[in-house]
Amino acid sequence: MLQRIQTIYLLIAAGVSAGLIYVFELWVASDDIKLFAYDNIYLLATFLASAFLSIISIFRYKNRKSQFMLGRLNIILNFFLLGFFVYQSLNISGETAVSEKGIGMFLPIVSIVFLALANKAIKKDEDLVKSVDRLR
Repeated sequence: MLQRIQTIYLLIAAGVSAGLIYVFELWVASDDIKLFAYDNIYLLATFLASAFLSIISIFRYKNRKSQFMLGRLNIILNFFLLGFFVYQSLNISGETAVSEKGIGMFLPIVSIVFLALANKAIKKDEDLVKSVDRLR
């Protein structure tokens, strides 16, 4: 059952969390130094944990409740990342020499959208299985 639509959504979320952090910078410091997620070990670990949860969720296709729970946990993890970036951007904008925010700060939002779509598809599958079980 790996051919379901939620597998594609989860793969995209994993790709955003694991791959695009090396492409897009989080912010540019005042002295034109680009800061990426891999420059901070905690941000790198959180992004990679999000990607790992997405990959684990793909292979839990036989247990849809567990898959749904892992998706929700991953959404919470991405909200934590997003909250950290909002906090960081408020601190960065208070500097004397204003730095630029990068597009990498929006990667958790993209991941949250795809995880929510995957959870919606998982829920739809679960409801379909329950309706078929009622007919037996």
